Amino acid sequence: MKITINWWILLMCLCLVSCKQHVDKKSINNLVDNWHNAASNANLDTFFNCMSNDAVYIGTDPSERWSRKQFYKFCKPYFERGKAWDFKPYNRKIYTDKNGIIWFDELLHTWMGTCRGSGVIVKENGTYKIAHYHLSVTVKNSKIKQFLQIEQ
Repeated sequence: MKITINWWILLMCLCLVSCKQHVDKKSINNLVDNWHNAASNANLDTFFNCMSNDAVYIGTDPSERWSRKQFYKFCKPYFERGKAWDFKPYNRKIYTDKNGIIWFDELLHTWMGTCRGSGVIVKENGTYKIAHYHLSVTVKNSKIKQFLQIEQ
C-alpha cells in the first residue's frame, strides 16, 4: 500500500513538472490583431490598452526604442489626426514554454513592404498584454548588397 501511494505521488509530481501552463492562443491572436486594428483605426486608447504598463516598442529606426510612455507621446499626434499606420499581419507564430512565457513573431504587409514583428506577451492583472514589440524591415538575401549601399 505504501509503495502504491509513493508511486502515485511521484506520478503526480512528474505530471506537474512536465505539464505546460495552458495558454489560450486564440486570445493571444485576438490581442495582437486588436492592437494592429486599433492603429489602423487610430484608436489610441485601445492601442495602448493592449500594451503592458512597462511595455517597450522598438521601431525600424536605430533611435526608436521607446517605453510605453515615450511611445504614447510619439503616437498621440498621429492618432489624433485620425491616421496612424495600417499593418496587416500574416503568418503569425505563437510560442510558449513550460514556465508560461509567451512570445510570437509575424510578418506584416506595410507601406515599407514586408516587415517582421516579434513580441513578448505577459499577463497583467489576469489579462494578456504586449510587453515588448520589435518591428523590423525585411531585406531579401539577394538584395542585401544593394541594401548595404544605402547610407545609414
